Amino acid sequence: MTTLSEGNLQFIFNGTAQASKYDDWSFYRNQFQSVCGSSKAVDMICIENDTTWLIEIKDYRQHRRTKPIDLGKEVAIKVRDTLAGLVAARCNANDADEKAFANKALRNHCLKVVLHLEQPKKHSKLFPRVIDPASVKQKLKSLLKAIDSHPVIAEQNTITTNIAWSVTG
Repeated sequence: MTTLSEGNLQFIFNGTAQASKYDDWSFYRNQFQSVCGSSKAVDMICIENDTTWLIEIKDYRQHRRTKPIDLGKEVAIKVRDTLAGLVAARCNANDADEKAFANKALRNHCLKVVLHLEQPKKHSKLFPRVIDPASVKQKLKSLLKAIDSHPVIAEQNTITTNIAWSVTG
């Protein structure tokens, strides 16, 4: 069992899953992040059976979103750049574990995209629930149809049994 943290959230991956914080990889930080001016990254990658999960995490319970870019577009760019980074890491990573993880992630037959989106449970003027998960999902379907035509928008309370992790925090 692997546990990874992102902000206040703890992701607990089941025993058959391999997970890594991709945006913390030395290859991404030191070699790939500056490619083409700048490159983005999803937060985590999980490998389970023949599926590679690209996981982006957004927690707006404490601080609301301030970026002007559309959330769906931001996630799509991170997915695209992460896939390019994995291809480059498979060939050029200096860290043998990162190289092996990238190779294994790219050999899988299925790519899945997950946006883990936490928002305030109660609406308030200070922290409104302004992001419509259905709208973001539709945008991701449109932008990522060649990668994953059925992206998942999840939060702690809605994680389904076909996902290889649970979330606390």
